[in-house]
Amino acid sequence: MASKIEVKDLLEAGVHFGHLTRKWNPNMAPYIYMERNGIHVINLYKTVAKLEEANEALKKIAASGRKILFVATKKQAKDIVADKVSKVNMPYITERWPGGMLTNFVTIRKAVKKMAAIDRMKKDGTFNTLSKKERLQVDRLRAKLDKNLGSIADMTRLPGALFIVDTMREHIAVKEAQKLNIPIFAMVDTNSDPRDVDYAIPSNDDAGKSIEAILESVTSAVAEGLEERKSEKGNEKEKEESKADKKEKAPKKEEKTAEAKPSKKAEAAPKKETKEEAKPEDLTKIEGIGPKAAEALAANGVNTYAELADADAEKIKEILTEASSTLAHLDPTSWPKQAKMAADGNWDELKEWQDSVKGGVE
Repeated sequence: MASKIEVKDLLEAGVHFGHLTRKWNPNMAPYIYMERNGIHVINLYKTVAKLEEANEALKKIAASGRKILFVATKKQAKDIVADKVSKVNMPYITERWPGGMLTNFVTIRKAVKKMAAIDRMKKDGTFNTLSKKERLQVDRLRAKLDKNLGSIADMTRLPGALFIVDTMREHIAVKEAQKLNIPIFAMVDTNSDPRDVDYAIPSNDDAGKSIEAILESVTSAVAEGLEERKSEKGNEKEKEESKADKKEKAPKKEEKTAEAKPSKKAEAAPKKETKEEAKPEDLTKIEGIGPKAAEALAANGVNTYAELADADAEKIKEILTEASSTLAHLDPTSWPKQAKMAADGNWDELKEWQDSVKGGVE
């Protein structure tokens, strides 16, 4: 377990320093403690509470196997994000935000595949058959693509969430994520609007120490989620192996019971299967469903892919609207279709559909 972050640690990192009072956003008023020397001071107790809430949600997303895209293009945050995020093997953008990164993800993936194609050319010797000028052009293209998109080369589908440092600077990323209903986690300073994001962490987004303190806490939560996923997979393998061993031994027992009492036990067996209840499934694997939406559906009895596949989109919309006003903007029209593919076990088909249909918005 990662150590719980304390107010003292945030105070030492300067997380409480906001912007000048004349540059403030009135929507940040609930998170401001006081004004001193013309500068707003952030309430660090609320920062700790919001950080813990965000960490818990990020941990769940990481445990579900979804990627979390970190975005920070400002100078003081670039190196910190690249260092911290690369340790947990998550994608990040520290150079210019490529327009349409999310809303036109298919085109961005083509650019990433172009890098792989150039690498293959160098391996199979095709690169050496080009002229000197062509080789130079290809090398320059490869370097440019690697600089802008190299950190997202392993991101084969839309991310499960975005973590943004400074929503004012990364406003295009915020708008694209909102359009595709992707949950947004962000460091929000006193000059930003916390209503634009799902999980706002009130904090100083300009100082390097402040950014490092928040990123350290966030990435440790993500690492915990990844560890949970590994342990779950290990347990599943053990269960499968034990089931396989039982199946090998089972025929001998069945033969003996069939000779002794063939009719009563054979008739009673199917009834036991019907008594077993369906286990809840991870609905966040459906594009457009975040942790909050999944909780709202579970509270209304929609726990599995099969149940979601049978549900009516309008009924789902009513459930989301009643649960929270922040979920009312979600568009669930494609969720039953995606859930049907998941329920049937067609994960490759679902992944291909999600990549080609821009995050579930047909």
